Amino acid sequence: MNLLHLRYFTELAQTLHYTRAAERLCIAQPSLSHAISQMEAELGVPLFEKVGKSIVLTHYGEQFLACAQQTLMTLDNGVDTLQRVGRGEGLIRLGLLRTLGEDFVPKLAARFLKQYPEKNIRFTFNTGTTGQLLEGLTARRFDLVFASQPPADLGLTSIPVHRQDLVLITPRKHPLAQFHTIDLAQTIPYPQVYFAKGSGLRSVVDGLFRQIGQEPQIAYETEEDSVIAGLVAHGFGIAVVPYMEMLLRLDVKIMQISNPAWERNFYLISNDRSYLSPAAREFRQFILEGVTL
Repeated sequence: MNLLHLRYFTELAQTLHYTRAAERLCIAQPSLSHAISQMEAELGVPLFEKVGKSIVLTHYGEQFLACAQQTLMTLDNGVDTLQRVGRGEGLIRLGLLRTLGEDFVPKLAARFLKQYPEKNIRFTFNTGTTGQLLEGLTARRFDLVFASQPPADLGLTSIPVHRQDLVLITPRKHPLAQFHTIDLAQTIPYPQVYFAKGSGLRSVVDGLFRQIGQEPQIAYETEEDSVIAGLVAHGFGIAVVPYMEMLLRLDVKIMQISNPAWERNFYLISNDRSYLSPAAREFRQFILEGVTL
């Protein structure tokens, strides 16, 4: 039994007429009769029976018809889905840092969809730390990732696509809140909310303090920059964080860091060892053509 036999059977089950079914299938009637006989021999039960000059489905035929229709529908849907993927449609699975989910990545996705309104393209947006996102990329759960630069030993392709400054945030009534810019050395006397070791920014902020030969007073640690901002707003300490639009909505003072000077790049990361769908490749190229760092 093969898929053609299933299509022959479902067509005959609908028409209940060998000649008409053969015509619609564009095959000879003897070929259709032979295929149905083969199926019945393989199944061990009759699928059709004669009633006068007509044929009808047997009880077994009715049962098998439901299975055959479901099988063919599943197959046809699968073929249609893959053909759409081949035409540059389908799902693009993105992994991104939460800070990039407020504006940067949604804006890119919206512009891309607007450029291809005729295509059925969908996105999934998954947030996490850089470490979590890179693990998901290597495990093939994501097509593309927006995160901090990955370690070279992972063998991933990364291209800078967005830049973000680091700033100091404090509660509005904090002693440092009187300043508009800050030297990082001025923060040493005060407890800090700090990036945990699993965060991609931990080593970056550590490096800033090493540049001035000081160690911060770490009071609390967490991986998410949005959580750090919330803790600062509620008086748990001060923090060095990437500038984010959400900071403007919190009860914090935002200060530029004058010394040491630093800016953070975000990267579009892909795994060249994994197949990238035409839609994902198109989106990647769309991003790279618009990069203006």
